[in-house]
Amino acid sequence: MTGTATGTAVQAAVRRRQQAEELCAAAVRALSADPEVHYRGGRPYRGPRPVPVHAPHARPSPDDADFASLRGAADGLALRLRGSDPRLHAEVCPTDDPAARLVFELLEQFRTEAGAGTDGPLPGVRTNLRHRFLRWSRACEESGLTETARGLLLFTVAHVARARITGEPVPAHAEDPIEATRAALAPLTGHDLAALRRHRADQHAFAPPALSLARTVAGLLATADGPATEDDAEDPPEDDLSPFTALLDLDSESVEETATAASGRSRILADDPGGYRVFTTAYDREGPAAARVRAELLHEYRDRLDRRIADQGVNVPRLARELQLLLATPARDGWEGGQEAGHIDGARLTQLITSPTERRLFRTERTTPVADALVTFLIDCSGSMKEHAESVAMLVDVFARALDQAGAACEILGFTTGAWNGGRARRDWLRAGRPPHPGRLNERSHLVFKDAATPWRRARRDIAALLKPDLFREGIDGEAVEWACARAAARPESRRLLLVVSDGSPMDTATNLTNDRHYLDHHLRDVVARHAAGTEIHGIGVGLDLSPYYRHSRILNLAADTGNGIFREVLGLLAR
Repeated sequence: MTGTATGTAVQAAVRRRQQAEELCAAAVRALSADPEVHYRGGRPYRGPRPVPVHAPHARPSPDDADFASLRGAADGLALRLRGSDPRLHAEVCPTDDPAARLVFELLEQFRTEAGAGTDGPLPGVRTNLRHRFLRWSRACEESGLTETARGLLLFTVAHVARARITGEPVPAHAEDPIEATRAALAPLTGHDLAALRRHRADQHAFAPPALSLARTVAGLLATADGPATEDDAEDPPEDDLSPFTALLDLDSESVEETATAASGRSRILADDPGGYRVFTTAYDREGPAAARVRAELLHEYRDRLDRRIADQGVNVPRLARELQLLLATPARDGWEGGQEAGHIDGARLTQLITSPTERRLFRTERTTPVADALVTFLIDCSGSMKEHAESVAMLVDVFARALDQAGAACEILGFTTGAWNGGRARRDWLRAGRPPHPGRLNERSHLVFKDAATPWRRARRDIAALLKPDLFREGIDGEAVEWACARAAARPESRRLLLVVSDGSPMDTATNLTNDRHYLDHHLRDVVARHAAGTEIHGIGVGLDLSPYYRHSRILNLAADTGNGIFREVLGLLAR
């Protein structure tokens, strides 16, 4: 019962976080009038692209921030989207000096937040913004930022500039720490601060004094601790700004962009009364992937995979416990007799005569958490996935092992084609006189790396077949999803989850050339919609947003993520 309660608490926490993100996204869309804004993994996105948030106080951590703080950051983002021209901002923002850019970004954020007004029509927004800034301000003090000259200078500029631009007073807890620095700054920044106040409603007029103030502060930061010494070489001054720069992360935010899977409507498929077609199934294959790899080579692949997993340092027992908490449901496990309340126990009724005072005449139903679930990993084995093969093999191998320990069933499947450019199926089509719109025109190949009935210890060698390079050719996703769902439907588990791991849209050259370019991805969307009621289908995009195909999806950067973040992402997907 304790495990069930803990699992329920974990699931409830995940749902609360998701609800908070959904509420924040709704607030951003309403305030900014931008219908494409949403949150994914705690970060704001506009359509498929992440929205850069450069001001440090506008980036709370989803794990430790309260809802009011998250809402304050969302309101700040909405006002920035609504009140700032990104093209004008990019033209005037200093890019040659990180410190100047940091200050300039702060000032522009404060300018847009001033749109809430001190006595305007958005008192709730104003309260949220103030709460978020206060949380950030106290966090800066707790981190030791104000104990360095450079940190105190930035801390002071942030508070003074916000007070002048928005018209709100400096928080009481910050008055004493910034008093001396504020007095010293007054002769150098007073003129610019006054201009910022006057022009806060005009971004074009606001930019020159903001740039002047940013340059002034950057110059002061460069000399904040006096002349350079030998000790300075060992302790770089930039470290003093880490509470700001770690949050800002300007370079990575400004260039980050996630591609989205291309998807469209196939006129040929939509107009065909017979639906999706397959020219020939004569060359289709389905079977164990290990049968296509020599035993000696498979042993080498397994050793290589074991080394990769050891280097990853995954805590498999902990992952197994988390999976059990997410997947387990209470199941009946007999009765507990001798209880003082519950159902009357017929076997103890005689005690009413022999011991009239006896109260333990009842029994209660005993339950235990059981992970009655099947998790299927369906891996796209198209050519572009070859470079990610080792990372994907590591991911699914670790999850298969953890799911075994959690008591859940697991399948690892793959899909590819038997040849490039249509193979023997295209040859038959040519011999048949090239009939128009033949449908799927290649040799479908479905691979089984681990079936649900085989435990991980017996299947671990076969999983390593994922590392064989010549398995990777082209991909026919829709038929693969249909196949995986059919296998899952034949199993006794009450809950079925399918995780499709892919880095691109369905692609088969011969099929696309003889039908139209969206024939396969249109079919994939139809298959997912048809099976969504019986199987929970999720997409795991390897550097790609798969949301055009799968309602629930995650983007994994397997090339950059050397930690265990990819496992947390998959857990988050299962928790939905």
